Amino acid sequence: MDSLIAAAARALAAGDSLGALQHVALRDDPPALALRGIAMAQLGEHPRARELLKRAARAFGSREELARARCIVAEAEVALALRDLQGLPRALEQAAARLEAGADRANALHARLIVVRRLLLLGRLDDAAAALAKLNGQDLPPALLAAAEMASAELALRSLQTGVARNALARARDAAARAGVPALQAEAAEARAAMERPAARRIHPDREQSLRLDEVEALLASDTLVIDACRRGIGAGDRWHPLARRPVLFALARALAESWPGDIDRNELIASVFRTERPDESHRARLRVEIGRLRALIAPLATISASERGFALVPQGARRVAVLVPPIDGEQASLLAILADGAPWPSSALALALDASQRTVQRALVELEAEGRVRSIGKARSQRWLAPPLTGFTTHLLLPAGLPPG
Repeated sequence: MDSLIAAAARALAAGDSLGALQHVALRDDPPALALRGIAMAQLGEHPRARELLKRAARAFGSREELARARCIVAEAEVALALRDLQGLPRALEQAAARLEAGADRANALHARLIVVRRLLLLGRLDDAAAALAKLNGQDLPPALLAAAEMASAELALRSLQTGVARNALARARDAAARAGVPALQAEAAEARAAMERPAARRIHPDREQSLRLDEVEALLASDTLVIDACRRGIGAGDRWHPLARRPVLFALARALAESWPGDIDRNELIASVFRTERPDESHRARLRVEIGRLRALIAPLATISASERGFALVPQGARRVAVLVPPIDGEQASLLAILADGAPWPSSALALALDASQRTVQRALVELEAEGRVRSIGKARSQRWLAPPLTGFTTHLLLPAGLPPG
């Protein structure tokens, strides 16, 4: 390795992208192309970075497999930034195996960490936890340790384990300080600040109450009967009934809970759940059927009693009832929460994260664009979607699989 390449590599390790480019900006040999690509990625010029890294990988060829594997890992990092989430795992796994065989432990661990971050973006929390567990106990360099602890904190927050998250963020802050990388330090500080922001609203009969993540955690761990509009389910303590794929039952449960401890008129319930202002006998018959289904589902937790004018939710024992709603409500809240990270997302990656068809996501994006809430850049296959940050609250409970029930 010549002196300019070594100097550029040291500058990149310290986060000095411009300093690195000063050493290799005019060179087109494979090591210089790779370093230029990484520098451009650090500066946010991801398409150009990807092009340079591809050129470097081709130039290294099969005779320099270690260098080529490093380019693949760097390109995967760029793909993650571009939210190009398809086709990453296999290539990364092969690159990580080659790096381990070549005793390049730091880059192999970096590849494993990219896999974890991809899984978190997709909301696959169990898989992310399993992949992250393989990094536990490893002697990571400070920068990688900071990133791994940030991933641990994100996983804990998405699983609503705020104590675990605080400890991980403290370790991430210390590691970022040792690494001396300002971007990592800022990321750790922002994650810690997000924990103090409102994460949800609790609806009371006469008021609303903002809750932080730790307060939501305490509420869900209590014996209170919680109708959770963040993750679309109903539960108390360690009992949980997901209703995300049964929207009518969830709408019924929420309407009944919002009227607790009183009852709700049948016609009002029909209008709220079935979205009709002219209920007829068929709607009333359907309401009775759906009430019967909901009554059977929540029998261990509550019952639904009929009153003269409608229905009332009656929790078992001395339980209280709480309605938990996200900071922003509506059908597209999760989509907006994903886009609020400021990264450019393709519709294909959004569909993967939301477990929805790409066409459904595209229709939602067009509607949100017409309302001025998102914007697109690029055309056709290169089209990406962006949204402004959602300020004043944290979006963890809106993200895919953000709160896997017990």
